[in-house]
Amino acid sequence: MTVTIGKIPYTAAGFHILPVLVSNDTIYQERQETMEALEIRTIFTLTLLNHTIPITETVIVSWAVMLALITISIVITRRLKTIPAGPQVIVETAVEFLDNFARQQFGRFAKFLGPYMGSLFLFLLLGNIVPAVSPLPLKLLGYEFIPPFEIRPPTRDINVTAALAVISITLVLVCGFTARGCGGWFKRLLHPLPMMLPFNIMEYGTRLISLALRLFGNMLGGYVLMSLIGGIFPIALPMIFSLYFDFFDGMIQAAIFVFLTSLYISEAVKINEE
Repeated sequence: MTVTIGKIPYTAAGFHILPVLVSNDTIYQERQETMEALEIRTIFTLTLLNHTIPITETVIVSWAVMLALITISIVITRRLKTIPAGPQVIVETAVEFLDNFARQQFGRFAKFLGPYMGSLFLFLLLGNIVPAVSPLPLKLLGYEFIPPFEIRPPTRDINVTAALAVISITLVLVCGFTARGCGGWFKRLLHPLPMMLPFNIMEYGTRLISLALRLFGNMLGGYVLMSLIGGIFPIALPMIFSLYFDFFDGMIQAAIFVFLTSLYISEAVKINEE
């Protein structure tokens, strides 16, 4: 049953009265925008040995993020001073914190795992927040602005998060095997009881899947919500919600991924270091 109050139609559903404010055309349009948000676009292709290699937007943005990190690193470290000042103070404080964290977590493996964790965090952080600088479509007073391009986070692509998860779990295996040796590593698979062997082996797979899907799901969900918000309220709300979904949530997801990777590696080498 539909009741009209003034010019606004209402639908009765049990004990609730729900306003019908969105037309079927709007719902269809939002559904199309959602499907477009899930799509990974191919920018161009390369042909190598009779094989076509698609270069997607994920690859382009990932390259851009890595280029930005390399450029920033060169600029910051170009003129280092004996007595630090300005940005050098912040950089040295961050590096010192990372070194202390790596020594506490990884022991003798800190020399090469510390830089990896720092690079991983910076890549995820910049990759997660880069959509904040993407131009938005705008409709105002009969005029419509369609941006020539759109920057999407590379972590909304399961291929990126799965690859990072594979690297992290591979480091867990390599560091654990190196720290414990063949016998020690196999002995840990039997801990606390030999019957736990299949479950301990399965644990590596579940950790890999959880690392990949947690980052992928959170970033994709945030991107889809931002697309829907931008389609319904194109003027003010996207900028407000961007502070959370692009900056705060992006930083949190990067920190969680790095923290879990550090935790898994620390567990793998812990007994040997004790």
